[in-house]
Amino acid sequence: MRVLMINTPVSTHLTPLVPLAWALRAAGHEVLVLGREDVLGAAASAGLNAVSIGDWLKLDDILVERLGGKRPLQSWGRPALDQLSNVGSLWMPQTLEVLPAYLDLARDFGPDLVLSDPIEFISLIVGEDLGVPVVQQRWGVDPISDQVRGAGETWFKDILAERGLTGLPRPAVLLDPCPPSLQLAGVTPGTPMRYVPFNGNGRLPEWLRRDARERGTARRVAVSLGGRTLAYNGVPLMRNILDALGSLPDVEVLATVEEEYREALGEVPGNVRVIDPVPLHLLLGSCHAVVHHGGSGTAMTASAFGLPQLVLPQLADQFWHGDALARVGAAITIESVERQDEPEPVREAAAALLGDPAYEKAAGELRAEIAAMPAPSRVVTDLEKLVAAR
Repeated sequence: MRVLMINTPVSTHLTPLVPLAWALRAAGHEVLVLGREDVLGAAASAGLNAVSIGDWLKLDDILVERLGGKRPLQSWGRPALDQLSNVGSLWMPQTLEVLPAYLDLARDFGPDLVLSDPIEFISLIVGEDLGVPVVQQRWGVDPISDQVRGAGETWFKDILAERGLTGLPRPAVLLDPCPPSLQLAGVTPGTPMRYVPFNGNGRLPEWLRRDARERGTARRVAVSLGGRTLAYNGVPLMRNILDALGSLPDVEVLATVEEEYREALGEVPGNVRVIDPVPLHLLLGSCHAVVHHGGSGTAMTASAFGLPQLVLPQLADQFWHGDALARVGAAITIESVERQDEPEPVREAAAALLGDPAYEKAAGELRAEIAAMPAPSRVVTDLEKLVAAR
């Protein structure tokens, strides 16, 4: 069958869907990614064919300008749940501009199935127009998609009225890779699918291979603030984290920092190794804990590896990932600006994660729960049946 994969113009919204796309390809199906230039690099990294419609939106540049030199938590604080309906407001108006071209491409391609992330609403209109089922996939803990759907119906109201629709169509299947113990209560029920980490493409560093043979007994902590936190004025936050971890005994810290931020970061403690960003699934197998910003990709990957986590959320659903991980006992979350910016709370939290076996036990249970969920290859079989029944 032919699968058209439509994505919002955010690369990290595409990467969680890559393992399912791979499973579809492995089963002999054709997959084509459709999106703006903003996501074509991620598609290429995953080895997926793609077509671009619409100019670059460069959402990061827009957000940096709005932040005014502060990081998101400092500027906006923790959002209320209903404020998450604003997620997508930067690209939804522009979506209307490209909708006709998306529909033309879809008709030419002739998909049997449409696949998208949970807040890409063009997919629902394309599926309705072509009469084919739409499958949407969540990223992880999901406080967002139910909230954004209402906003999407407002943005698309004229388009929906032209088609005689009173609201956005529902997807035929909503896939949920988040283990049930983590997912929020009351969200739209989804179909379980195992989370398989994909954090981009890259080489396995030689030093990491060598370390696997030669490293000593020091406990290793990974620090990764994702692909955007440093760009969103997060260098002082990274500096505080590394200063906090620098005094922990018998701890080795690996911090992923792009070259462009190294000079601003300055000198780091002796037990810290600053490394180029590397796909986390290559790195975390050698780690004992992870410090991160609460992004779905990092949180879910660390959970799949069964690692205790220290979460320092900055915006959007990151707070809810921290909440959920702390609720099941697999993490400590620090969400106040003042405590994130002081080394002592960060140091104490990291020491607790490494010293209290209860965190390791809870993280291991979370890993087992993820491993027991249906693999993407099994989900593909169900999707084939769905298409055949249509």
